[in-house]
Amino acid sequence: MTEPSKWTRIIEADPDHSRRYIERFKVMEAAGHDLAGEVRTVDAMVPRGSRILDAGSGPGRVGGRLHALGHTVVGIDVDPALIAAAERDYPGPTWLVGDLAEMDLPERGIDEGFDVIVSAGNVMGFLAPSTRVEVLRRFRAHLRLDGRVVLGFGAGRGYEFAQFFADVEESGLELDLALSTWDLRPFKADSDFIVAILR
Repeated sequence: MTEPSKWTRIIEADPDHSRRYIERFKVMEAAGHDLAGEVRTVDAMVPRGSRILDAGSGPGRVGGRLHALGHTVVGIDVDPALIAAAERDYPGPTWLVGDLAEMDLPERGIDEGFDVIVSAGNVMGFLAPSTRVEVLRRFRAHLRLDGRVVLGFGAGRGYEFAQFFADVEESGLELDLALSTWDLRPFKADSDFIVAILR
């Protein structure tokens, strides 16, 4: 049996957590915060009409905007409340409830691979440690031959960057570029966030 993610354990302990998470981003957007950095980065990596998987999509903030820019988007998240919010606020993409550690989209009728898999919002930090390599392997299995994975997460969440680099290698993916922000600043030894582009 797959070890439950940290997110799953959080919402089991506090069922109202998902609602607060959804509202938090609505409040930030209303206050004028820039919430589209991930979208700009991913959109710059591919031509219009590309296939993009929003892995750990949450309430659809990234995938919904990428769809509006003309991409074909599938979003998947373990939290049904977040997927319901994505369906409501960002109609158009295909939104699915599912655990990234068990993700098999061809089994769900989505056979074509993806040009980019994006995993933003600290998703990697919420994974159960025993599933990290498996999630990366499943990302690899869902990529087109020349596709890329782009993911970002912060330090101090129990997933050290050195361990992440080792897990990437074990998964069969390869690190193309490590950055410290979604606006493409270089990754350094003391960076407190990583944006990794993998192939």
